[in-house]
Amino acid sequence: DGTCTAKITNNLSNRNLIINGACAVAQRSTVPVTDDQYRTVDRFSLGYGGIDEHPTQARHALTSSDTGPWAEGFRYSFHVTNGNQTSGAGSSDFMEIYQYIEDQNISQSGWNYASSSSKLTISFWVKSSVAQKFYGFLYTNQAGAGDSKMYSFTIDNGSGGNLAANTWTKITHTIDGDSSLTFNNDNTNGLAVGIFPFNGTNYTTSDQNLNTWAGWNSASKVPDMTSTWWTTNDATFEITGIQLEVGSVATDFEHRSYGDELA
Repeated sequence: DGTCTAKITNNLSNRNLIINGACAVAQRSTVPVTDDQYRTVDRFSLGYGGIDEHPTQARHALTSSDTGPWAEGFRYSFHVTNGNQTSGAGSSDFMEIYQYIEDQNISQSGWNYASSSSKLTISFWVKSSVAQKFYGFLYTNQAGAGDSKMYSFTIDNGSGGNLAANTWTKITHTIDGDSSLTFNNDNTNGLAVGIFPFNGTNYTTSDQNLNTWAGWNSASKVPDMTSTWWTTNDATFEITGIQLEVGSVATDFEHRSYGDELA
């Protein structure tokens, strides 16, 4: 009858700027490790400070009860178990999950980062054992350098409310380019992609501007955060299916083979 229905599918390869976004590769350890930095899932670093007890990081095996990511083919997550922070939420306490993307991978990605009409979109699954809002945080180049810019966004239930406890939630957020952004064509740090379970008040401010690029300011990385997760003994937080791609749409996750991801 002359009509045609087009279905847009995930047929573009190598669009995910995140490496090991399905958390399948864990060369350092496949069992929990009570330590920071790179210890378990490749490319993902856990940073923390001001602690009373060390948190634990792990590559966590998902099951069919992990409604949401399991149906999309995810079998692992990057999983954090909080320590017992008996002294409460100190101003210098923090926990941050990061992946660092090389300058050359950003500058050659096709993102016209100097234009506000050119977009990046981040998407991922997240689950917390405590119901609250969290924040995502990006910064460019070397933290604190003169050309370093930062950007923060909310990780919530999609309507500005808390994530539901023990429930997988799909997060998508689109990021505008900005005329202040610069990236080199080399293997230095180009874009740090962060997800924050907690930041104390030394790193937050009540009037922090979300969803906009600004100059680096370590005292105003994200808005003031609820401390419930941080002060809950053995609270858990996990992510999987992390994808960062050029464009304003979060496409289906680009599943790559274990061999391709390892390479």
